[in-house]
Parts: sequence; C-alpha cells; structure tokens
Amino acid sequence: MGAKTVYLALVGLLVSCGVVSAKPPEAPSRLCVVWTSADPDVAKNVCFMYALNAKKAGWFDEVCLVVWGPSAKLLAEDPALQAELKAMQQVGVVTEACVACARRYGVVDDLKKLDLDVKGMGQPLSDRLKADWKVITF
Repeated sequence: MGAKTVYLALVGLLVSCGVVSAKPPEAPSRLCVVWTSADPDVAKNVCFMYALNAKKAGWFDEVCLVVWGPSAKLLAEDPALQAELKAMQQVGVVTEACVACARRYGVVDDLKKLDLDVKGMGQPLSDRLKADWKVITF
C-alpha cells in the first residue's frame, strides 16, 4: 500500500469519526453598510437598526458601517445618532467615514472623536465590492 493510499484512508477514518470535517471551513460572512442619507429616520429606523442587529444577532460575522456624504454632517450634529453609533461599536460593528466628505462638511475632528476611522474610502469600498462582501447602501 502506497503512502498516498494510507493518507487517504487515514483522512477518511478521521472524517467518518467526526474528528475532522470533510467540508473546508467557510469564509466569514461580511457586510458593508454604506450610509449616505441625511435623513435621521433612515439612519435610526433602517440603517443603524439593520447594521446593529446584523452583528448582534450573528447574521454576519463582520459588519462595517461606512459614513459617506451628507450622513457625516448629520452624525456630527445629532447626539441621539451618536449614542446609537456607540451601541454598534460596542457589539463590534467597525465604523469608518470618508475623509473627503468629512472635510467638505468640516466634521473630521467630530467624527474622529466618535472613534470612527476617518480615511479615504474609494479604494476600501472598491476592494469590498470586488471581494466577498455584501454591500448595501442607505
């Protein structure tokens, strides 16, 4: 009996005993929520609610919220939304913001104080769109 045959027999035995799985491990599920709306109702009742629960309930392994465009100004000015953002961060939602948009609205420092990663978002979003991320925009 050759080494390859012995190896395959051993792997088969380990699989049948449940020691190892026959299926390769699945890649983590990843969601990127792009929030662009200046409407606080969209933020509270759709975007934030979904992002929070997607992470909290385990619908996705990784959840990232990207603050882009008019949402940057709204977040910087709205304490209720800031509190909801903190709740998302506490359960592990990664929070990022587009630095170009934040500069246009004059809120870079405000967003950094909220522990957002304020950076260029064109390349990261493009990379996510090309990879195995699910991307949803509100």
